[in-house]
Amino acid sequence: MACLFVTHPIEAQQAEGLEVIRAAICRDVVAREPVDAGTHFEPSVGKLYCFTQITGAQGPTEILHVWYFAETERARVPLSVNAGSWRTYSSKIIQSHEIGDWRVDVLDPEGKVLETLLFETKP
Repeated sequence: MACLFVTHPIEAQQAEGLEVIRAAICRDVVAREPVDAGTHFEPSVGKLYCFTQITGAQGPTEILHVWYFAETERARVPLSVNAGSWRTYSSKIIQSHEIGDWRVDVLDPEGKVLETLLFETKP
């Protein structure tokens, strides 16, 4: 009789069940809460934040915020998730000439997209 045992890396087991329950693009994060969230920002905004609240972690794990402008990756930010419900954020400096469509993909440790946030910069 043959037996097959399948094991998964610890990180994959911890990522199972991760869910984004809140997410926003915003002008600031204060006391771990988004401030002035929106989908349209002026090009002179300077800096924007991607806030996410994650649930379902079974132990320490990591997510990624991947920022795109005009479908080109501009930043890849690893973020720790250290509890079953965790709020975290990344930021990106927005240059005044970067007018157009942006997105941020929130990825689990295996690269699965958990959430996509769309926003634009326009005068």
